[in-house]
Amino acid sequence: MLFATMKTKISFQGFDWDAGNRRKNEGKHGISDHEIENFFRQRLWVLPAIESPSTEQRFLAIGLSPSHQKPMIAIFTIRIKSGEKLIRPISARRMNEREEKKFKEAFQTASI
Repeated sequence: MLFATMKTKISFQGFDWDAGNRRKNEGKHGISDHEIENFFRQRLWVLPAIESPSTEQRFLAIGLSPSHQKPMIAIFTIRIKSGEKLIRPISARRMNEREEKKFKEAFQTASI
């Protein structure tokens, strides 16, 4: 099972960066590709994304930014290439104040 109601570590072998998404998050949201990759190497809350414009299943990862320890959201897909399970990051950003408040309320007793 990929998603859970508790923090989980995603098992994967690498990243599959789309040329259009590479460095986009740094320009739009101030989050580097390196930080996004480190984000996925920790335990996260993972849920299926509700809206997906493509036929490819998308997921939502919630956790703390490795460099700033601020709540962060990432949308991603899983791809299998040459037998390897790869994460394809689509978008990543820090939560806004409203989202951060809800995050803290929802997970105040959980280990963030």
